[in-house]
Amino acid sequence: MNYRHGFHAGNFADVVKHATLARVLVALAQKDAAFRYIDTHAGAGRYDLASERSQRSPEWRDGIARLLAAQPAPPSVAALLRPYLESVGPAPTDHRPVSYPGSPAIAQRLTRPQDVLALNEKHPEEREALEGALGADRRLRIGALDGYVALGALLPPKERRGLVLIDPPFEAIGEHGRIVDAMRGALRKWPQGCYVIWRPIKDRAEDSTFLTELKGLARANVANVEQDVGRAPAPGPALRRAGLVIFNPPYRVFDEIVELIAYLTPLLARGDGAGFQCDWLVPPA
Repeated sequence: MNYRHGFHAGNFADVVKHATLARVLVALAQKDAAFRYIDTHAGAGRYDLASERSQRSPEWRDGIARLLAAQPAPPSVAALLRPYLESVGPAPTDHRPVSYPGSPAIAQRLTRPQDVLALNEKHPEEREALEGALGADRRLRIGALDGYVALGALLPPKERRGLVLIDPPFEAIGEHGRIVDAMRGALRKWPQGCYVIWRPIKDRAEDSTFLTELKGLARANVANVEQDVGRAPAPGPALRRAGLVIFNPPYRVFDEIVELIAYLTPLLARGDGAGFQCDWLVPPA
């Protein structure tokens, strides 16, 4: 699967991933002490939904556009969504935002002057776009390594608090195994860190093996979140399932995710079989 993100920006998986990311960042910012946001596969930073890529595969129409067009959410859900939607910004035409923020842009907005953003993007064109999208910001550190090499080099952060997002393109064979190996090393260096891992779910057996291997890396506090938006009418996007694995989510964030995904799944459903699952791979201690 070619997951150059410009083709998929703002789709259903982005909505859940970025709403979750926003909740983790908000939780970390509740304490005055600085934290570090680490993004191993940062991408381009922002995506023009009027671009040729986004128009060729306008998955945002069944993602962020549906959320922006929806009737007002219940107050508790609206409050949980607010930081994410404020990061997305206005949508003057057809519920299409002026641009759609990648994870680095959301983190840039929701972090504070004392926090640090350590971003890594190996692809030269994507990295150039990332630098342009985020502009001059003394908090930024942008690297160009292989994402998993960068993870090893960036841990542990000197702040001792923070979040790591691992969101690879899943273009290469063996990506799941590389994530497991990288997480094994990361947890040795920084066991108390919060790690959010995104993955497409294309093969249930493969995903089950992946979850089992991740489960074996930690003694406590590993959550799993999955969303299935159902089969798209042909022709349509092939991806219908995606999920997150979260090591050490901040207090109450798991409960917030459950509330969010229960609201978002019927809103983003596009066919039979839609549903979601939120559980603990390894329960809190």
